Amino acid sequence: MENITPQRMWQATLGELELKMTRATFDTWLRDTHCIGIENDDTLVVGVKNGYAVEWLENRLYSVIQRTLNRITNQEMLARFVVWDSKQNGKSPPALFQNTEEVAATLPSTTLVRDPGLNSSYTFDNFVVGPSNRLAQAASQAVAESPAKAYNPLFIHGGVGLGKTHLLHAIGHIAYKRNMNVLYVSSETFTNDLIEAIRTHTTDQFREKYRTADVLLVDDIQFIAGKASTQEEFFHTFNALRDKGRQIVMTSDRIPKAMATLEERLRSRFEWGLIVDIQSPDYETRMAILQTKAERMHVEVPNNLLSYIATNIESNIRELEGALNRVLAMSRLTDMPLTKAVAEKALVDLLPNRPEISSGEIINKVSSYYGVTKEELCSSSRTRRVAQPRQIVMYLIREETDASLPQIGAELGGRDHTTILYGYERVRARLEHDDQLKREVMSLREQLYNKN
Repeated sequence: MENITPQRMWQATLGELELKMTRATFDTWLRDTHCIGIENDDTLVVGVKNGYAVEWLENRLYSVIQRTLNRITNQEMLARFVVWDSKQNGKSPPALFQNTEEVAATLPSTTLVRDPGLNSSYTFDNFVVGPSNRLAQAASQAVAESPAKAYNPLFIHGGVGLGKTHLLHAIGHIAYKRNMNVLYVSSETFTNDLIEAIRTHTTDQFREKYRTADVLLVDDIQFIAGKASTQEEFFHTFNALRDKGRQIVMTSDRIPKAMATLEERLRSRFEWGLIVDIQSPDYETRMAILQTKAERMHVEVPNNLLSYIATNIESNIRELEGALNRVLAMSRLTDMPLTKAVAEKALVDLLPNRPEISSGEIINKVSSYYGVTKEELCSSSRTRRVAQPRQIVMYLIREETDASLPQIGAELGGRDHTTILYGYERVRARLEHDDQLKREVMSLREQLYNKN
């Protein structure tokens, strides 16, 4: 013990560990470590890159490290792992320490990982949970608390403005507080970084940036579909991170199977972990969101005004909060009290002013959406390719027009009113649990009413 420095002890230990472990395990967790010093004559203090490495070494590899260290030193030794960045704390480790206080004095007092630049408002505490997003929130919380152990990858999909990005940032905040290297990017940023790396011959730096993250958060991953080079690079990035036990979370506006130009090898990897969706919030959740936002803004808003907004703004949370902001702004600028009349005036150009829709327009839109002809919809074909769009036509005409069951039957090739009623009820029942169908019907409605 007296004839060997702590640094040489650790180097000898590393040399033996390299022979015992797989190359991937050693390169990932031990190669870049270095001895900072010694505590109490029996504990080596070893510097590592981040908090996740500390956790991994202590929980997964500690027993083999300690056994090897004891054999090298021929005595009972312990190891303590701490986050240490040699670039920020000097290129060479400090001299031999004699006690815990001297070691602690040189350790960084604050986190050394790069600030991921997350939105401070997007936390789990600020996320309003309802039936439409409960599973996605619970999965995100589980991933934040146990990165790479709960669900990896986690794939969150849903429409615009429903809270996908909020959950990504919330996961990032928890991981960053645990001193983990968090990287949040959009798929567009990933693509642009790759293009720049290729242009400037800096692909090694690009890979270092993306493949050393403890938690990789990618927003709108659907945009890499159809981009061959981007998909190739993301494929290898995905594999490298997952092989090292790093967490990957992605968001998209559709499920992987619905990305027509996404490579199959990526599609299958996106489906390895857990896929969860976020749907449009119901009335009660919309009310809770508005009440929470009003409380955060320290503004008292009458419930009947919030109810008016929640009833009329149904599509997404972003529009819902924007509507409340607009009402509050008009009230302040005009010095008028917060009333329903003020809300109606403020939201006059936001509220839906739905035109009348004809049965023919619905048939044409569904025909175009599903790639079937009007003749097929009116035919006697019972293939799934035709039968489902036909039943959706029945449902939409009954819901969106004043047409009677016999009139709907006449529009669809003279079908009996009982057939129409069956088709309508079947779609209505499926909408209760079939999320994909729900999104398709919602999309059709939006296209019908937003003709411009």
